[in-house]
Amino acid sequence: MDRPRMRSNPTMPSDHTDAEVALAAAVAGAAAVRSRYGTDLAPLAKSPTDFVTEADLAAEEEIHRVISAARPSDGFVGEETGTTGGHSGRRWLVDPLCGTLNFAAATPLAAVNVALDTPVGVTAAVSADPIAEEFFWTDGSGAWVRYGDTDRPLEPSPRSLIVDVNCDGKRDALFVGAQLIADQGFRDVFAPRVLSSTLAVAWVAAGRRAAYVTDGHLEGSVHFAAGIAICQAAGCVVTDFAGDPVHTGRGLIAAADQATHRQLVELLGPHLEQLHAQDG
Repeated sequence: MDRPRMRSNPTMPSDHTDAEVALAAAVAGAAAVRSRYGTDLAPLAKSPTDFVTEADLAAEEEIHRVISAARPSDGFVGEETGTTGGHSGRRWLVDPLCGTLNFAAATPLAAVNVALDTPVGVTAAVSADPIAEEFFWTDGSGAWVRYGDTDRPLEPSPRSLIVDVNCDGKRDALFVGAQLIADQGFRDVFAPRVLSSTLAVAWVAAGRRAAYVTDGHLEGSVHFAAGIAICQAAGCVVTDFAGDPVHTGRGLIAAADQATHRQLVELLGPHLEQLHAQDG
């Protein structure tokens, strides 16, 4: 198939494909983030460990500019600016800088996420590493990583045995994450990591992680929509904690293969039962 190429002008006319628009928007957002990496960023606090910076705001503005020019009738849901526009039944889910705490501490582990949510699901998505300038993307039919002018198919693999577990849970409710990290059975089989950015979700699709695990209800999430779509298009096993279709129940498992997925479902089972008992 003819895959979309990166354009030098990120403001794209409406006759380009949705994947081209998503890529152009991610390129513009990633450039805004990258130009501010390592600078003195004044945080606007949401909480002591959750804040927004100039980089978040500038990236979202650039992404919105590209999308609104190319798809003016679509809705836009931004992490920082909320929901605007839209009467087409389609909406763009945007997390302009996932891993703000990492980024503000000059740790190059962050993602720029852009996903197009339609009545039939997410049909185009990009999860960009703004520092490495890698763009993990899907047009709904396949999944690739773009570096420079080259696209390579994403190939999931469990061989690293590295599993990223999101521990950034709710502070006012029980949340699976720390329990799995401390589970000896889990530690006997896998090498746990905490990346603190949904960049790790795209890494599962790329074969750099065996799996990714997070708690919560993530349907329509600006943070996770792009990574989930990329993993699904790459052939990963993507479900809720019980092994049912994603968004059916609690949590997310994105695994490189069936064997890894099966082990994680089994390991998570006792922790889910404990939470259900405590919830009473």
